[in-house]
Parts: sequence; C-alpha cells; structure tokens
Amino acid sequence: MRALLVINPHATATTAAGRDVLAHALASSVKLDVVETRYRGHACDAAAGAVADGFDLVVAHGGDGTVNEVVNGLLRNGHLGEVPALGVIPGGSANVFARALGLSRDPMEAAHQLLVAVETGSRRRIGLGHARVTDGGGRWFTFNAGLGWDADVVAEVERRRDKQASPLLYATTALTSYFRQLRSSAGLVVELPGGELLTGLRLAFVSNTDPWTYLGTTPIRTNPDCSFDDGLGLFALRSLGPPTVVRTLSQVLLPQLTPSGGNVVRMDDVDHLRVHCPEPVRLQVDGDNLGKQTDVTFTSVRWALRVAI
Repeated sequence: MRALLVINPHATATTAAGRDVLAHALASSVKLDVVETRYRGHACDAAAGAVADGFDLVVAHGGDGTVNEVVNGLLRNGHLGEVPALGVIPGGSANVFARALGLSRDPMEAAHQLLVAVETGSRRRIGLGHARVTDGGGRWFTFNAGLGWDADVVAEVERRRDKQASPLLYATTALTSYFRQLRSSAGLVVELPGGELLTGLRLAFVSNTDPWTYLGTTPIRTNPDCSFDDGLGLFALRSLGPPTVVRTLSQVLLPQLTPSGGNVVRMDDVDHLRVHCPEPVRLQVDGDNLGKQTDVTFTSVRWALRVAI
C-alpha cells in the first residue's frame, strides 16, 4: 500500500521527535512518502498530487485546518471518482474531526488505531458538507461551518497567531466578540429546500456531525441527531439577547438538554440550504476563516470519502 503522510510541522501538539516516531511506525506497514507543509494550501496540493499519483492512503497529521486542506485536496476534482482513503493523526489543539470519529487525542494511540485499520482494511464511508460562496468558489468541510458570531471568533483567534489556540482564548474571544455582535444590525436569511425562507436570524451553524467543540473536552451539541451518515444540521438564533444566549449555551453544553426555545431554529438531515446576508458577514468552515460573504450555499454530500478507521 502506498501512503502519503502530510505533516503540519507548526501544529500545536507536534514535535520533531514525535513526527519521526510516527513516520517510522507507519513506514513499517506501508510504502510511505512524507510531506511537511511549508505554506497555506500545501496540504491541499499534496493530497491532490496523491490522487493523481494513485496513492492508496493520505494521512493528515496536524490540526483541523490540516485535515480540511487534505480533504479538499482529495476531492479537488469532485467526489464521484475513487480517491485515496483518509487517515487522521491529531496534532492540533482542538482536533474536532478526529474526536468526532472516535480517535484518540494522543497521536501515538491514534497512529496505532490507524495501523490496525490499515492491516485489517477497515474503512468507513462518511458524508461531508460543501460550502459554495458568491464568487463560485467552494470548500468542503468535515464537521461544521458558521456565519456570524462564531466566524468572528475564528477570525480573531486566527489573527492572534502568537497565542496558543486554547479553550480559554476561544472563550475570552467569544465574549468580546459577543458585545460587538450586540451592536450589529446584520441579519441572515436561510432558504430551505422547497424555497421556505427563515428571516431575521443573527447567526447560523451548519453541522455535519455531533458533537463538536473548541472548548477542550467539553462537547457542544447544537444538533444532537446530526451524524456523518445523514444530511446537514441547521442551528440558528433569531436573537443574541443575553437571556437567549445564556439559555442556549446551557442547553448546548449540557448533554441531557436539547436546544429549544422561541428564538432557536434547529433542523436535521437537510440536503441543502442557502444563506443570504444583506450585509457581508464572516464565514468559517472547520474553524478556518473564509472572510466576509453575502451568499453561501451549503450541500450535504453523503458517503463522499473513505476514512481508515
């Protein structure tokens, strides 16, 4: 089996010694090539090259941004042809996708899980989300996308690259961003399949699985019935007033509660939806800032990718 290991050497939880150990372990079971990323988009280019060169497996070692780039490289030409399977060894601070798959947060344990999957031929077909923006560009996402408040948080954390992207940094950034959101009049309109419009929304999450989180080990459950096997989940708020936000946060952070309320919009297993923004608002996919947008179409693509797990 030919495998490509794509490493982000700047990922939070990676070290040179650890990367060498991982590469050696994988090389004992597969014919391994290794690429260390040097620029934004390098992982995407490397994965696309692996497709063209007929590799069997592409392993992403880094954070969710590295995984997202590898996925977008694997599916650069669409999802209809057979592409290499995806392997994931977490190396970032959040590792949302890896955790949603049930992988260990410890890189060596995750590498062992991957080696077992390689030796047994175990693969899982998962669905992905796809976001297409106004200019026609598109981006695949593995666990979620968001417009509004959370995207502003992602953009601010990304800007502060000198800080480690810790749960505390996300929490404090979310608080300061919230007060800016309260002063904003920007609203969103969601168009559902069949043309039904949901108006007056202040933020929107589109999920591909549940749970997801940037808050350490604390799961965030906006759409408890959402999974890699079904369509997308929509979660939106009509108000960002303190009573709504406090109530909703308690619901999404406590596993025994289900998000609900007069200002909560929640739908599961949605094939596609479109979000219109009269004023440009930020968009994030898998925790990566894609800038301000006014029109985004989200599509569920079922069984889009094989994962070695």
